[in-house]
Amino acid sequence: MNGHQNAPPPDFPTLAEATRVWARIAALSFGGPAGQIAVMHRILVEEKRWLGDGRFLHALNFCMLLPGPEAQQLATYIGWLMHGVRGALVAGLLFILPGVLAIMGLSWIYAVWGDVGFVSAVFFGLKAAVLAIVLQAVVRVGKRALKNRAMQMIALASFVAIFAFGAPFPLLIAAAALIGWAGARLGLAQFQGGGGHGAVGKSHVEDAATLLGEEHGDLTGAHRASAFRAGAVALVLWLLPVAALLLLAPGTVFADIASYFSKLAVLTFGGAYAVLGWVAQEAVGTYGWLQPGEMLDGLGMAETTPGPLIMVLQFVGFMAAFREAGWAMPLLAGTLGGLLATWVTFAPCFAWIFLGAPFMEGLRANKALSVALSAVTAAVVGVILNLAIWFAIHVIWREVWRLETGPLALELPVPASIDWLAAALSVVALVAVFRLKLGMALVLGGAAALGLALHLLGLT
Repeated sequence: MNGHQNAPPPDFPTLAEATRVWARIAALSFGGPAGQIAVMHRILVEEKRWLGDGRFLHALNFCMLLPGPEAQQLATYIGWLMHGVRGALVAGLLFILPGVLAIMGLSWIYAVWGDVGFVSAVFFGLKAAVLAIVLQAVVRVGKRALKNRAMQMIALASFVAIFAFGAPFPLLIAAAALIGWAGARLGLAQFQGGGGHGAVGKSHVEDAATLLGEEHGDLTGAHRASAFRAGAVALVLWLLPVAALLLLAPGTVFADIASYFSKLAVLTFGGAYAVLGWVAQEAVGTYGWLQPGEMLDGLGMAETTPGPLIMVLQFVGFMAAFREAGWAMPLLAGTLGGLLATWVTFAPCFAWIFLGAPFMEGLRANKALSVALSAVTAAVVGVILNLAIWFAIHVIWREVWRLETGPLALELPVPASIDWLAAALSVVALVAVFRLKLGMALVLGGAAALGLALHLLGLT
């Protein structure tokens, strides 16, 4: 048993003390949402004992119901529980700040020196690692979400719809949610399970020996009014710049960034990998802001820096404005585009927390909603699989061709254009991830080093 079980509860931290801890969590927030949630659990539950397992998982389940990056929203929500609106802003903003700074710096480097041989070589290696990591995400999410035949069929239908017919991501999410909700309401056996968000690990820390245990379940009531006010402010701060750009600068890349990423903000169920499937469709195919390989480069940046994986959207916004704004200073345009994408991605996250937190219990008790979100997670498996195949096609082959006949809209590789070095690097990365079970940092660093080594040997 953990020695903390019989220890007296710690003193309630001041906001300044909590700020230092949130800064530490932010600096360690590598490895995607699973790793970030595990870091928060270790520090907040096991080390600091500021809340217990039950309260932590209670908060996590609430955040899983919301669109957006669940780890960042979990930090925001716990900050709100502890210190109200100020605590939420400190925790939520600190969680994303390292990623904002890192991605912005890398975006500048990429825009200015991306064609330099050694920089291209590093990203050449990273692409293979990203492909392996996305395939790993398919397996992980699939094991959690596809518990029965109904969920497996939803995932299969989602994959076929997006891969073969180019179905839009929002339509897939809406259809899956409707199927799950209807199945639960009709009492169908395979739609009676709960939502399948796995625990982050077990701890022997008892809620009775923590500051925010289950006995403080009505704590949210004390913050209800201030939460609603903060939520309203967050909505205004999000929507006002979007409306201004649509009215004053229609048809510009900034208006497109504001409107498109705002849509993402309300539809980002299923995590960053699912959203990236839609981003790949739109940012690459519809808007033409990026090339497929550049999308992979951006994901490589987000994988190797602290903060939510969804920070890749800042890179997309940066490159869109850098290329499309037509300004005399493209780096300034890119910087503003990246910050705009970040703003409209995360401002809604604070709104969802502040507006939804007072109703947390009611949301979690709604079984039909829980099953609907389980069906959404199943559909996301198909979307992520499509993303993995899309990445593989553009990493391993140099040329693709489109097969369009009737409702079919397939993107297929040209077999003769295979890049054998990229294929070999991809195999190495897959072995490292699935066979050797190496950590993400080691896989990404090793792949980047291999890409650089191949360049130095004159092979790329």
